Amino acid sequence: MNSWEELRKQARKLENDIDVKLTCLSKLGTGSHGLKSSESDTEPLLSADHMIESTASEIESLLVKLSDTNEKMSDIMAEGGKDAAAIHTLQRHKEILEDYKKELNKTINNIQSRKDREQLMHSVRKDIDSYKNSTSKLNRRMDMYLKENEHIRASDRLVQDQIQIVLDTREHLTSQRQHLKRLHTRLHDISSKFPLLNSLMTRITTRKRRDSVIVGCVVGVCTFLILLYSFH
Repeated sequence: MNSWEELRKQARKLENDIDVKLTCLSKLGTGSHGLKSSESDTEPLLSADHMIESTASEIESLLVKLSDTNEKMSDIMAEGGKDAAAIHTLQRHKEILEDYKKELNKTINNIQSRKDREQLMHSVRKDIDSYKNSTSKLNRRMDMYLKENEHIRASDRLVQDQIQIVLDTREHLTSQRQHLKRLHTRLHDISSKFPLLNSLMTRITTRKRRDSVIVGCVVGVCTFLILLYSFH
């Protein structure tokens, strides 16, 4: 059976080892996380998680050993022969053991909380990126629709302009026809008063009809070509 002094030294060594491991675990938890979007960062992240789990497991094993050592010291204390200083030393070792257990649980909880928070932030960033991408696609579609609508409106304005030209030409021809009718009436009146002019009026009438037919054909062809161009 180990002596009191040997157990006390063993307890101190275990406490020092636990203290070092707890410090290492705290540092791992502080600097190991930070989720990345690329697949190349997956292995380092898993390696850090493995180190955390391994260190926590080692600390738990050391805590079990320290608890066993304290129990052995308690057994020696129960046999008697130890003064108040030894009782205080044993009590202090038990308090340190409980403090280490609390510190381990606190560190593990902090690491998990930090990991959960970073995962949440990573998820939010992914949602934001997805929203930006969908918004960008929607904006491109809207731009395409606006350009197409502007093209349709421009084509409509062109058709309206061509139709207005045709209407103006028709109105002008109608005005000329009315003017020619009035002129023909006046010439007919004059020819009735002057028979010698009858032959001249007949020629004028024949030429006028021929010109009217030619002008009508030209206007019809122009109108057809304008409408054909507008709808293409």
